[in-house]
Amino acid sequence: MSRATQAASGAARRAGEIARATPRAIGRLVREALETVWGAIVRTVAVLEAWLLDSKKSLYGIAVTRMVLGLTGIGLLLTNFSTRLYTFGSGSAWNGEAAEPVSDFPKIWIFSLFDSVRLDDGAFTVLYLALLALAVLVTLGWRIKIVLPVYLIMWVSFIEMTDAVGDQGDNMYRIVLLILLFADPAARWSLDARRRQRGGDKTVLPREISTLLHNLALVAMATQVFFVYVSGGLYKAGGSPWSGGYAVYNPLMTERFGTWPALSELIVAWGPAVTIASWGSILLQIAFPFLLLARPTRIIGLIGIMSFHIGIGVLMGLPWFSLAMIGIDFIFIRDRTWRHVADRVRASYRSPERSDNPEGAQAAT
Repeated sequence: MSRATQAASGAARRAGEIARATPRAIGRLVREALETVWGAIVRTVAVLEAWLLDSKKSLYGIAVTRMVLGLTGIGLLLTNFSTRLYTFGSGSAWNGEAAEPVSDFPKIWIFSLFDSVRLDDGAFTVLYLALLALAVLVTLGWRIKIVLPVYLIMWVSFIEMTDAVGDQGDNMYRIVLLILLFADPAARWSLDARRRQRGGDKTVLPREISTLLHNLALVAMATQVFFVYVSGGLYKAGGSPWSGGYAVYNPLMTERFGTWPALSELIVAWGPAVTIASWGSILLQIAFPFLLLARPTRIIGLIGIMSFHIGIGVLMGLPWFSLAMIGIDFIFIRDRTWRHVADRVRASYRSPERSDNPEGAQAAT
């Protein structure tokens, strides 16, 4: 056999071996890839299961959200008390909503309580004060599982009476109240928490189900916040006033939103500041979910978004909308941070003699 024939025969054998080995190699690679993917899925499911079922997350943050939402309700009701009849009651009959409400909520029996007494000043005032009392109880966290559903129903009944005086903050407010029904907003810094310390943390549902509902409520609340910010930022980016960098100027120069004319003129006096505020708000809202992924950027994102709401509350005269949104954003602050703040506050109230004069304390002992 010639050398050329031998070489050809060897090449053919190697080709045959490669052809036979290729399916096995491909199968092994596919199997390893599938095992890697399956392992990643199993680990991810285990992490999610542990996160959802092991313990309730953001108990301090949700407690602060509960308190701020309660304070928002108290503030809105108190500031409107003197004009309650003109804004919501019999004095608002001129707008036609007493005969035919614009909102569909007063047509639903469970939300029709305030609308049914709209023209009765006495009954309306009694319900108004009852709603104020419920807001106080929500803030204090007293029997929250009973008080919160009643407060939500009465709040929607009240706020939907007159459509003209509402804003988008009302929508977010009641959405979060609804989500809080499935959470444990009174587990910390509440009268319920003090009662649990004495009698134990008893739940009607199994502990795993209660923990799961709480954490899912936290996810739902965070998702709602992300949708509001990102969709709002994308919507702004498509408008010429925002892309042109002068959108902040327009509302501050109107009579309705220019609450402090002198302050508004000072803010918009420097053109670049107006552009920075306009473009910065778009970038901040769109990037907000991603800023929460790391602690340094989370601090920047939270300070930025809260400054954004403070600006709206002060400059545009929407304090209760801004306060509600700030309260909701508190869920993104870790429990460890809240505990540290609480420890610092408690330390500041300690007796100066004990901390500054230990010898005197020993002598007194």
